[in-house]
Amino acid sequence: MPKNHGNHSSMLEAMRRGAQTWVAKLLFGILVFSFAIWGVADVFTGWGRGAIATIGGTPITADEFNRSFQNELDQFSRQANHRLTPAEGRALGLDRRVLNQLVGGAAIEQHAHNLGLALSDQSVVDMVMNDPGFKGADGKFSRQGFDAFLRQVGLSEKGFVELRKRDELRTDVIGSFVAAQTVPKPMLETIYAYDNEKRVIEYVNIDPEKAVHVAEPDETKLKERYEAGKSSFMTPEYRKFEVLFLSPADLKNTVQIPDSDVEAEYEKTKESYNIPEKRRIQQIAFKDKAAAEEARKALIDGAKTFGEAAKDAGAKDTDVDLGLVTKAQLIDKKIADAAFALEKDKISDVIEGTFATAIVRVTQIEPGAVKTFADVKDDVRDKLATAKASLMVQDVHDQIDDARNAGKTLKEISETMKLPYKEVEAADRQGLKPDGQAALATQDAAKIMDAVFSPDTGLDQQAVELPDNAYAWVNTLSTELPKQKTFEEVKDEVKSQYMTSERNRMIGELATKLVERVNAGEPMSAIEAAAGSTLQKTDPVTRTTVPQGLSQSAVAQAFALQKGKAGSAETADRQSRAVLRVADIIPAPAPGKEDLDKLAKEIAPELSNQVLTEYTEALKKQLGASVNEAELKRVLGTSEE
Repeated sequence: MPKNHGNHSSMLEAMRRGAQTWVAKLLFGILVFSFAIWGVADVFTGWGRGAIATIGGTPITADEFNRSFQNELDQFSRQANHRLTPAEGRALGLDRRVLNQLVGGAAIEQHAHNLGLALSDQSVVDMVMNDPGFKGADGKFSRQGFDAFLRQVGLSEKGFVELRKRDELRTDVIGSFVAAQTVPKPMLETIYAYDNEKRVIEYVNIDPEKAVHVAEPDETKLKERYEAGKSSFMTPEYRKFEVLFLSPADLKNTVQIPDSDVEAEYEKTKESYNIPEKRRIQQIAFKDKAAAEEARKALIDGAKTFGEAAKDAGAKDTDVDLGLVTKAQLIDKKIADAAFALEKDKISDVIEGTFATAIVRVTQIEPGAVKTFADVKDDVRDKLATAKASLMVQDVHDQIDDARNAGKTLKEISETMKLPYKEVEAADRQGLKPDGQAALATQDAAKIMDAVFSPDTGLDQQAVELPDNAYAWVNTLSTELPKQKTFEEVKDEVKSQYMTSERNRMIGELATKLVERVNAGEPMSAIEAAAGSTLQKTDPVTRTTVPQGLSQSAVAQAFALQKGKAGSAETADRQSRAVLRVADIIPAPAPGKEDLDKLAKEIAPELSNQVLTEYTEALKKQLGASVNEAELKRVLGTSEE
């Protein structure tokens, strides 16, 4: 164990216990994505060209950054269901986010070393030996499983131990902050009062049809508007492209299934083709057999109806009706056997089932049907052909790639392999042709169009993966850049924009005048005529409540105003504005202990994360963090070099 073992082992143990709290685990999910996020260059094969950043003399290597950046791209790609390119990752700021995490992690580690904190190799070995992820079927540590993991991540055993030591040390330091975090009571009380304050809002929605009138514009005004916004009246970028499709359905017709295989499959699965008999069953459960016998006698004698007997037994209507079910759907086999042997509308004998003593009645019977081989042989053949075609997809996929690498065009490949092919003369990014019709009649058109408009489109572009084990290869043949539309082409569109803009301007001006009238002392009822609608009033609402008829922005406006004051906000349908007034303010009641405890649990993670952010930022300043922008650009591939 390194120096200061006696002074700091108990501290580390306490920190580790704190790291097991739910808040710590939540924060670790934010701050620690994987070993790769921290990175240790010397335990992997290969070194980067140089350091892209340093913190207190500790370098962040190119290898560390590359692994972490790729990790981040992979994570965001899974969330977006779209493979992010490095350029897209940079546009989202993922490169700076990763760099900040690496520098912050290195700062925490260096601070821990400065405090004399460390972990021994043996402590890490003990952790690994007890890690459920490395245990075999017998519940004991699996050396083979551990070695397989090391091969998978490209680490030596010594490298893994070193990496785990660093990761655990940083985790322990973070855990100490989290474990010690408390939310001040005054803060909780302030937030509770803010969240639970209520207001009553009076409002009048301006009716555009009644309150404002937009005059028809002459051609001069329309041309002025067209010239002012000329750049918005452009045709979209169109691309001419070809696409080759591959799916199990495309290969199914080429598959030959012998009759003997079809018949054998039918024999194995024929029960799945049969239609089971269904019965609507009513059941009354009793506390014992004597009560059931007494009720059954009353039913047979006509002294009681089935409903009356059920009510006397304490059953609700929902308890009695089991629905229209198959025999397999009934859990209790004894009741199922009795119910499916019973004649319609007859009362069963008392059934001592597995879970209850009961009487049943069948009110409806839907006969089942047994399908013969002749009835379903085409379905069986189709199922087998589909399964076989699915297994063929990958081989055909590889054949297509080989043919493309050999210089074959998608059209030539489609003709040779008898696969669907389509050439589209022109389509925009949304997959629409110049006439507004869809260029591709497939639900996967959006994915295909993403590939068509991808920056790296071309003959070497990878196939687009589609649902249900299907693929599409695209090749962009030509691009038609956006063109300016003439005034005559867009005259109606320009007029529509003008009318909408003028209407919104007039509604805004009217809303301002009405607010001024209310704030000058007029009652809300006095502006009804000018607004063209009637006054409405809400029940008491909180900041997070959006009552019917108002928008979230209107509620936010109401909570920014003093009692009795008016303002305006966009209506819920975004077509007009509402003039509103705060009729009453109801302060939040005094919070109870449970209220404050619940609130503390909600805001503790955010507060802890803020503290940790401040901690790492302070360490960066204290230890001295710097970034080699030239090296970073080289690693990202954005340098002029």
